Amino acid sequence: MDDTPPFEIDRKDVIDGLGKGLRVIEAFDDDHVRMTASEMGVRAGITRTAARRYLLSLVHFGFMATDGKYFWLTPRVLRLGQSYLNASRLPRLVQPFIQRVSMQCGETVNVSVLDGHEVIYVARSNSPRLVSIGHHVGARAPAHVVTPGTAMLSTWSDEALKAWAAVHEFSSYTGQTVTDPQRFLENCRTARALGYWITERQLDMNLVGIAVPLLNRKGECKAAMSCTVQAVTHTTEDLAVRLLPLLREAALGLAPLI
Repeated sequence: MDDTPPFEIDRKDVIDGLGKGLRVIEAFDDDHVRMTASEMGVRAGITRTAARRYLLSLVHFGFMATDGKYFWLTPRVLRLGQSYLNASRLPRLVQPFIQRVSMQCGETVNVSVLDGHEVIYVARSNSPRLVSIGHHVGARAPAHVVTPGTAMLSTWSDEALKAWAAVHEFSSYTGQTVTDPQRFLENCRTARALGYWITERQLDMNLVGIAVPLLNRKGECKAAMSCTVQAVTHTTEDLAVRLLPLLREAALGLAPLI
């Protein structure tokens, strides 16, 4: 889903230490907010001594804080993600399109990209509603439980899909979450034939969503445009009739630009 062409990097030009330092930052999550050097070593797959040096270096550069035993991230880390949003063309290109769709349907519209096994939301419309539903910019979700994930993966070949599903963790979030890899692959093939996908109560029992892949003029998928609404007030038929034409029109308009 990256819009940059493949580039072969000579191994001697790779700085392994930089990669390990980034792994240390990525090791923090909801379940690991504060960690010791030993805990970090296990999480990042490095020795305790190496983990401590990386952690202390990140403290020195302002990305981490410590009380001498535990380490935690500081708000400065947000600059890393903000740099992408500020420099990437995609969020700026899609904003007027999703804003127009939002004004037409009265719902929040998102654009997201695929990052390995997660969907990352990179753009969000300003909804005309006082209270709106939609993912905030920077939010992440497992690709198998959100509509954009299926929509984007549906553009892959069967061989690539199978390889992706073979190493994906199909965790359950509701009683309706698709956790069977074969069923998920079938959903992706159906979405490929339809050109869109609708997900019901996969991540949250109160939500349904619809998404279309964003293809460039070469037919390559660069992102997905989606809309998430309340399940109690919207049926899947409503999404297909009311929202799908608007999303498809915007996707067609974006194709020559992305």
